[in-house]
Amino acid sequence: MTKLVLLASLAAASLTLPAIASAAPANIVVVDNERVYAECTACKAAQVTLQSQANAMQARQAALAAPLKVEAQSLQTAADALAGKAPDAALQARASAFQTRQNSANQELQRLQQNLQSIQANVLRQINTRLGPAINQVMVAKGANLAVDVNATLAHGAALDVTSDVLVALNASLPSVSVTPGAAAATTGR
Repeated sequence: MTKLVLLASLAAASLTLPAIASAAPANIVVVDNERVYAECTACKAAQVTLQSQANAMQARQAALAAPLKVEAQSLQTAADALAGKAPDAALQARASAFQTRQNSANQELQRLQQNLQSIQANVLRQINTRLGPAINQVMVAKGANLAVDVNATLAHGAALDVTSDVLVALNASLPSVSVTPGAAAATTGR
């Protein structure tokens, strides 16, 4: 009985081995996505604009913070001078006005941050929309049936790296991107 099971197992194995052996070989290419995002023409131009906007936001934050810091110190000095007494109406009004200005500044900075994040997301969306087809174009040209990010490999030969080809294809299909907020942020964030 065990011989019969063994023979049946061998027969089944011999039927599946040719099917496994006849499978198409994997033709793999690797792409360094970090390099693509750093070096593509549209990516570099967008990065310059995004950095400029981030610097402007930091400058605005400093401009809003400086007078608020001075006012906060003045209010603290006045509160300390009370030595535990209740503040008069004028000091309460100053504190209330300060809180209003501080809240307004925080809201402005939050809007600026959300706008910048929306612009970054929109830029990435535009790049990713064209990156997939650029990779597919290079895969077809190289006869590959699988593309893997270079960071997902343990090791690979240099001949498998098609990053430069992907950059050429991406630069041809996406010479620039719109550095504006995404559609949702443009309608709700302003």
